[in-house]
Amino acid sequence: MILTKDKIVALIKSKKVQITPFDSSSIGPASIDLTLDNKIRVFKKDNHVLEVKEDLDYKKVTELIDISDGYILNPGELVLGITVEKITLPNNVAAWINSRSRFARVGLMSHITAPFISPGVSNRQVLEIYNAGKEKLKLFPGTKICQLVLEECEGKARYSGKFQNQEL
Repeated sequence: MILTKDKIVALIKSKKVQITPFDSSSIGPASIDLTLDNKIRVFKKDNHVLEVKEDLDYKKVTELIDISDGYILNPGELVLGITVEKITLPNNVAAWINSRSRFARVGLMSHITAPFISPGVSNRQVLEIYNAGKEKLKLFPGTKICQLVLEECEGKARYSGKFQNQEL
C-alpha cells in the first residue's frame, strides 16, 4: 500500500522514517521530493566492453566530478548522481524512486533502473540519470530531481547487501 502525506508525516514525526536533511515542503500528496547533490559520476570515454558479471564495479569506468556550476547532459547520455538526503527506512517500509513529471516531459529520466529501495535501508540514493530527449539538459545541484514513494510491507525485512552504505 502506497503511503499518503498524512502517513508519511506521521512516520517522520515518530522517527520511524528519517530523512536528513529534511524539508517539510518536499512532501507531496503521496511522495517526497529528493535533491541532487553537487557531485556526479560520468563515464570515461574508453570504449571498453564491460562484462556484466557480479564483480562489475561502476567506479572503475566512471570519474567523480563536481557540478556546482551545473552539468550539460547530452541526449543519450547516462550519469550517476546521488541524493543530498540520507533515507532511513524501518524494516516494514520499502520505497521507490521515480522521476518528477516536470522534468520527464523534457526527456530527463532521473532514475532509469533499479528504482526499488529495500526496507531497513539507511543511505543516500544513487541516481541513474539519463537524457532521453533531443535537447541538451543542464543539471544543477540543489534541484529536487526525483521523488520517493513509500510503501508499507507485509512482514519485515532488512537490507544488508553490497550497497548498504553506498556512496557515489
